[in-house]
Amino acid sequence: MTDQVLFYGETFTSRLLLGTAQYPSPAILSDAIKASGAEIVTVSLRRESTGGKNGRAFWDLIKALNVRVLPNTAGCHSVKEAVTTAEMARDVFDTDWIKLEVIGHADTLQPDVFGLVEAARELISQGFKVFPYTTDDLVVGEKLLSVGCEVLMPWGAPIGSGKGLNNVFALKTMRAHFPNVPLVVDAGIGLPSHAAQALELGYDAVLLNTAVAKAGDPVKMAKAFALATEAGRLSYHAGAMEARDMAVPSTPVLGLAFSETL
Repeated sequence: MTDQVLFYGETFTSRLLLGTAQYPSPAILSDAIKASGAEIVTVSLRRESTGGKNGRAFWDLIKALNVRVLPNTAGCHSVKEAVTTAEMARDVFDTDWIKLEVIGHADTLQPDVFGLVEAARELISQGFKVFPYTTDDLVVGEKLLSVGCEVLMPWGAPIGSGKGLNNVFALKTMRAHFPNVPLVVDAGIGLPSHAAQALELGYDAVLLNTAVAKAGDPVKMAKAFALATEAGRLSYHAGAMEARDMAVPSTPVLGLAFSETL
């Protein structure tokens, strides 16, 4: 496809953003990213800062792939922790992009939306370009945009659950309410069909990790997700038929031969 998605003034062709954690090996990670066609990958500061030589090798691998790095604040449960992690990530990865996570619930990993808005405000005042991991709540979306976010990343389902799009109505409503804002479904996507569904709803991209990293064959699954996002986007542009409650024959009835029983 030739249409592109715009994030903070930068254009990308791929609508698949890929995480880099939990892969069986660095080689499989590298091959999966290549197969996916992803141009943006998320990386964790914790992996880079605690891995020693392994961390440096990982960073060298990512740089060799020539992709846009999107550091995240994964695992942060407070505003202070998220802001500090973002500041450190900017130094380590040499980018002002940050995927902002402020986790509010230990079991569901649901975002703390109050802390998220506060942290986003602080980071944007420091010049960061924030990609907030949020819920599908319209009011929260408005608050995030009002403090300077230019992208919203609502969850489809809890992180790592693979349940897909739990609340399609809310996601459709969010798309309609923010027609000109880049929207990325982030978290909960487990199958390529889930990714295709998100793109069919008009979402600009999807971000996922576990569904590829934990697949039996991560490289094949990465390719499957690449094809699914392309199919979903094509479907959105093509204009899908509306669902109907009644059957409608695809072959016209008028003009067909019939017999009359005497």
